[in-house]
Amino acid sequence: MLRLEQAVIVEGKYDKIRLQNVLDAVILTTDGFRIFRDREKLALIRAFAARSGVVILTDSDDAGLLIRRYLTGCIPAAQVTQVYLPPLPGKEPRKTRPGAQGLLGVEGIPEAVIAEAFARAGLTGTPAPREEPLTKTDFFRLGLTGAPDSRALRQKLLRRLGLPAGLSTNGLLEAANRLFAREEFLSCLTEVCGDGGNEPAAHAAAAFDRPAAKED
Repeated sequence: MLRLEQAVIVEGKYDKIRLQNVLDAVILTTDGFRIFRDREKLALIRAFAARSGVVILTDSDDAGLLIRRYLTGCIPAAQVTQVYLPPLPGKEPRKTRPGAQGLLGVEGIPEAVIAEAFARAGLTGTPAPREEPLTKTDFFRLGLTGAPDSRALRQKLLRRLGLPAGLSTNGLLEAANRLFAREEFLSCLTEVCGDGGNEPAAHAAAAFDRPAAKED
């Protein structure tokens, strides 16, 4: 499996499922043409692009090329890697008929072909292991869930991190693990807690990775 620091952008959920068999990476979907009017999703893609770069992988048909051109125009060129799949004729098993141009979408492309396309784009992966990821239990301990003011705290944290205000709790968790070093994320949380007068949460964030003191 290929591990990437960049986020990979595909069109739909079935494309994402296909790539999850090939990649260890953040995979974002445009939900087809919805990306043209979804400002929150575009802001999230831009945030990932600015932090770690993005890979654009759309279908080989005209619709896929249109989405690719749109995204390419919205993100600085230095932050984008283009991955192209060969135009293979065919029909995905879940569909009753081929697409308008008779080409397989990302979801129907063999995994070996996808891996080869990434290799051609110079994406060979990063073998270094990541830090231990934060979990939903950690978010609860940090006051980001399960408390009366958790939602307000998440909104402040999203603003501090430069992430879309509409990002879900799961989305914030993924962003925390993929976009930020653990220490950086906890430092930002401590900062927003202190500014907002949330001393218990600020203390929890500041002490989160600190070893427990030994008892005599």
